Amino acid sequence: MINPFEILETINMIDKQNLDIRTITMGISLKSCVDPDIDKACEKVYKKITTYARDLVKVGEDIENQYGIPIINKRISVTPVANLVEALDEPSIEKCVKLAKTLDKAAHDVGVNFIGGYTALVHKGCTPGESLLIESIPEVLAQTEIVCSSVNVGTTKAGINMDAVAKMGQIIKKAAELTKDTGGFACAKLVVFCNAVEDNPFMAGAFLGDGEGDCVINVGVSGPGVVKCALEKVKGEPFGVVADTIKKTAFKITRMGQLVAYEASKRLNVPFGIVDLSLAPTPAVGDSVAYILEEMGLEQCGTHGTTAALALLNDAVKKGGVMASSYVGGLSGAFIPVSEDAGMIAAAQEGTLTLEKLEAMTCVCSVGLDMIVIPGDTTAETISAIIADEAAIGMVNTKTTAVRVIPAPGKKVGDIVEFGGLLGSGPVMSVNSKSSAEFIKRGGRIPAPLQALKN
Repeated sequence: MINPFEILETINMIDKQNLDIRTITMGISLKSCVDPDIDKACEKVYKKITTYARDLVKVGEDIENQYGIPIINKRISVTPVANLVEALDEPSIEKCVKLAKTLDKAAHDVGVNFIGGYTALVHKGCTPGESLLIESIPEVLAQTEIVCSSVNVGTTKAGINMDAVAKMGQIIKKAAELTKDTGGFACAKLVVFCNAVEDNPFMAGAFLGDGEGDCVINVGVSGPGVVKCALEKVKGEPFGVVADTIKKTAFKITRMGQLVAYEASKRLNVPFGIVDLSLAPTPAVGDSVAYILEEMGLEQCGTHGTTAALALLNDAVKKGGVMASSYVGGLSGAFIPVSEDAGMIAAAQEGTLTLEKLEAMTCVCSVGLDMIVIPGDTTAETISAIIADEAAIGMVNTKTTAVRVIPAPGKKVGDIVEFGGLLGSGPVMSVNSKSSAEFIKRGGRIPAPLQALKN
């Protein structure tokens, strides 16, 4: 059992260093909602979500008030909606949009911030329902407010589905165009994965995997500001001391997340799944992963040494977290979403942090190219090539990688796009001007690497 008094030493972290629980995410299986009739399917979806999650927000607020721990978001993830589309009589984009609007209404009615799971897993091929769902993503994200979407295009075991990669470049372009009045905001709710995990509590990529139960509670913690403050006390010390300091801090952060997860699980009478101990930055001053790297001795995030510093950080966070909970899962590491991190925004504006450097950093960090704004005239083929590069890193290194890029309509390099809230503001970053179109046109699958053959 966790003694609530264990969190007392974190009070200063909460008050002064932006420590928080980033999200309590309830995963809900929609397998029981499958129906060939679209109206009946929507009715089942709405009823199940509003029944299971009716107390989620209240419980989160009660825990927050009792323990004084900020819980920033309460969210829902569902099993891939492509499974519902597959079962429909005469499925269409209109019916897909109706399903998504049902998700949106249910999420609004229970008061959560986001709902994820408008998802298709197509790493080896597409069924008709999955193809239709992917085709509907731009319309869905343009016509809903808090629905998030994800598509998995590769795994270490299956290789990379390059037909899906090519399609996702087109989908991202169309989604941006349909929401051009908000800087292409729909794309901020869309993630393209390689090796997607089934228990991710973070948006926009959260969905409940087919191997999960009917309902589960997953918690995502955060605390870049806490780690930075801890490192301020070991200036000039060797890297072994730096790693130990991060591990001890991650342990404390994860214990707090475990307490909240247990409490939420007990009060909601829903099984506890995992604690995701990712360091997720916000635009708030002091709550930045970039600032942690700079505290290690880099003049600015993006300079030479950044990838090594991030590798140390990611590894130490994992080692500290796994000692604090038997059920660490999700993505668990350090996120580098450019528009959500004050230090990265500054580094990108000054040209120190480039898209190429971010790609190198994704080899060692928690996910991938995240919340990056690119020029509105970037071609669909170039976006597909960016996705392919990132998927290759994930496939070969047996890790989760992802791409969430926003080709902001009408914007050029150096412009700033404001998203607001936790999504922050993004400087438009340059992309390579040389074409990848012939490469993307080839289609087919990139075969799985040799390291996939482990049996």
